[in-house]
Amino acid sequence: MKRLFSILAMTLMMAFGTVNATTATISTTATTVASVTQDDAAPAEDLGFHQELKKRFIEGGPGFMGIVLLCLILGLAIAIERIIFLNLSTTNSNKLIGSVEDALASGGIDAAKEVARNTKGPVASIFYQGLDRADDDLDSAEKAVVAYGGVQMGQLEKNVSWISLFIALAPMLGFMGTVIGMIQAFDKIEAAGDMQPSLVAGGIKVALLTTVFGLIVAIILQIFYNYIIAKIDSIVNDMEDSSISLMDMLSKYKK
Repeated sequence: MKRLFSILAMTLMMAFGTVNATTATISTTATTVASVTQDDAAPAEDLGFHQELKKRFIEGGPGFMGIVLLCLILGLAIAIERIIFLNLSTTNSNKLIGSVEDALASGGIDAAKEVARNTKGPVASIFYQGLDRADDDLDSAEKAVVAYGGVQMGQLEKNVSWISLFIALAPMLGFMGTVIGMIQAFDKIEAAGDMQPSLVAGGIKVALLTTVFGLIVAIILQIFYNYIIAKIDSIVNDMEDSSISLMDMLSKYKK
């Protein structure tokens, strides 16, 4: 259809032979060419995000890009596992404290231990350890709470250091790919004995792509890492506050 419009425009130019007709024809032709160019460029623009990402990944080379991708996969696997574990470890501490206090008042230590045993999460586990040694004295209960609190904190922070390793490793690998790409570009210049853009374009492109992908991986993992650290801090603060409440309850019970 666009070609038909172009033919009609050329016919009008030949029929009238005036300057105005020529100007109009040039404008029409320019519009047609622009439309055809946009239509031809449409498939490239219609490339989805995944196709474009795959294309750039292949252009960056399988060596360093594969290692960077492995860092992303392992980091995300650990991050997702930690997020699931931390969400399951979250406890409604106010409800637990109220239930333990009621059980302690009505049924004593054994009833309170049963409530803590049937509740999931590190706070309930700390409560059980403290209540289990409450028959001895408050010092023993407090030491048990502190010691087991450290154990629970270690479980919360398990494998988190690996995420920080991948955050540091991904951009470092990207920068290493950048350096290697630049070395390859200068090797080509040295071999050719001439500074031609076509000789160095490939090496520089690979260098930039490895850097970009390394930074993208680090940014993604950093977001997950900060969320996990914030979640751990929230649970640890809840454990500390709940432990104080437990010792207050035991102190009142002993009296």
